[in-house]
Amino acid sequence: MSATAEAKPPSRREQILAAAAELFARHGFHGVGIDDIGSAVGISGPALYRHFRSKDAMLGEMLTGISEVLLAGGQNRIGQNHIGQNHAGQNHAGAPGTLAELVRFHVDFALDNPALITVQERNLGNLTDPDRRKVRALQRRYVEIWVEVIGDAAPGLDEPSARAAAHAVFGLINSTPHSRHIDRDQMADLLTRMALAALTDAHSRTALSEPTPVE
Repeated sequence: MSATAEAKPPSRREQILAAAAELFARHGFHGVGIDDIGSAVGISGPALYRHFRSKDAMLGEMLTGISEVLLAGGQNRIGQNHIGQNHAGQNHAGAPGTLAELVRFHVDFALDNPALITVQERNLGNLTDPDRRKVRALQRRYVEIWVEVIGDAAPGLDEPSARAAAHAVFGLINSTPHSRHIDRDQMADLLTRMALAALTDAHSRTALSEPTPVE
């Protein structure tokens, strides 16, 4: 496609998922019925069953899709060969840049998909057991990317601290999509700076708390 070509319009299935995400975020999963979702996309509630077998299946595909997008985006920013490398002897020169790219990726996703972030945060417990296991597995893989990148950027930070820092940054970024008081780009820059400052501070405080070796 040329650069001037129009973007492919969303499929009916994608339209349904987008509408359902907005409704679930606003009213909660149990506060939304099939008829509500159908009305939002201009079709009858029963017609939705041509695309999804149930509201549970809709939520499962939605949250699985979010997790897959986040994982793929994280992998794209670090390169497939990064995961599993031994820290010993590794060149950490580019690690801060990789961490900054990873932070900005998550910030952009959260700001551009506030309804999806809200649904993800609130509705994991409403998934069927198979879908919950699948989403959890994808989320764990995404967290491991963060833990390793944080560890590369701050070699003195131990693994439990890197893991705690990753979850803390998720909390910071994911809590803000619905509370913007500045424009989108300014918010993205602010969140990125705050997240990186928090990670840098976690490393600095850990280093300061370590005892000075006795010569």
